[in-house]
Amino acid sequence: MSTTAPIPVDVRDAVHATARRARAASRQLALLTRAEKDAALTALADAIDAEAQSVVAANVEDLERGRAKGLPANLLDRLTLDVERVHSVASALRDVAALPDPVGEVVRGSTLANGLQIRQVRVPMGVVGMIYEARPNVTVDAAGLGLKSGNAVILRGGSAAASTNVRLVEILRAALEARGLNPDAINLLTEGGHDAGRALMTARGLVDLVIPRGGASLIQTVVTESTVPVIETGVGNCHVYVDAAADPEMAVRIVTNSKTHRTSVCNAAESLLVHRAIADTVLPAILRELGAAGVTVHGDPEVLRYAETVGVAHVPVTDEDDDTEFLSLDISARVVDDLDAAIAHVQEHTSGHTEAIVTGDRAAARRFTTEVDAAAVMVNASTRFTDGGEFGFGAEIGISTQKLHARGPMALPELTTTKWVVEGDGQVR
Repeated sequence: MSTTAPIPVDVRDAVHATARRARAASRQLALLTRAEKDAALTALADAIDAEAQSVVAANVEDLERGRAKGLPANLLDRLTLDVERVHSVASALRDVAALPDPVGEVVRGSTLANGLQIRQVRVPMGVVGMIYEARPNVTVDAAGLGLKSGNAVILRGGSAAASTNVRLVEILRAALEARGLNPDAINLLTEGGHDAGRALMTARGLVDLVIPRGGASLIQTVVTESTVPVIETGVGNCHVYVDAAADPEMAVRIVTNSKTHRTSVCNAAESLLVHRAIADTVLPAILRELGAAGVTVHGDPEVLRYAETVGVAHVPVTDEDDDTEFLSLDISARVVDDLDAAIAHVQEHTSGHTEAIVTGDRAAARRFTTEVDAAAVMVNASTRFTDGGEFGFGAEIGISTQKLHARGPMALPELTTTKWVVEGDGQVR
């Protein structure tokens, strides 16, 4: 998505026309009651369930193209939708329907000395653009969260999921229309390639917010080149630090789950740090479990010594490994002298997503949660819990690693802004 060449006029005009239609739809959405939105979400979920086979068939087309192009295994995993995953996607819409409606919530309010009544109220953003890669579930999550929060969405998915995204949006738009709602509440940009993405993220005044979701290159491009406000959903170089006071069995469970539960997602652990005082006790067991799952350990000399003992696949760790989001069965691992060294390492290499400590020492846990700068900090829990669904938010539209407006799993409240409503009885200044 380089801006070295101007955006073709026909592409820009087509995207702007879509944005104007989305704007009109957003005004209808903003007036819907919670009951109306929840009924619509349920209808969307039912429609996806009913068309699960056609979605899977479209997904097979994408997977065949992806394999022919040599897509890596982690991207193919993100791309894959079988019938069970399709039903899970639909279920996430029902979860969103069950959540409180943030629109109209009074954030704060007061009565001034002059009698003016003021209150800050949540309202929809308006039109939200999503630029993302091979994650067709994002198509449905974004549409559902947008509808519940009163926002129209414009989706620019990656070419790898083109057939799946087209089929999903056809289903969603038809379900909206069947309920008498404007189908332009959900839009998919299918033409124009990268130029369409550039036109979307520079449609300032027509689009209110852009959210990129994908690899580091995509996110960085959108953040640096967009003229529309952006919420950055960053990469996940997540660490698990096993402290001297950790319970060994707990440490093995948490590290193994964080790394191997699903490797292709941003909340998977990519780095392991172990306190020197507990290394003899816990590292062989951790490495044995990781090895059994097929993980290759990128270790410092001390870690490699343990790795050779238990027979796990291993290579020397590099400085580049410390900053790598592998999204595969690889993990960097180091032995550290103490908590200070662990915190210093995390602070130097964190992507600001999720960091975890395993410890029975409350003081160590407090220091770690206070000093580590990340959107989520786990104590004695897997990094895989940083997720809107696991947090009880229903589906999420992304995990923000920035500090303004939204941070961490972004669900319904994060897709709203606020307005001030002031009521008086004739006061003048």
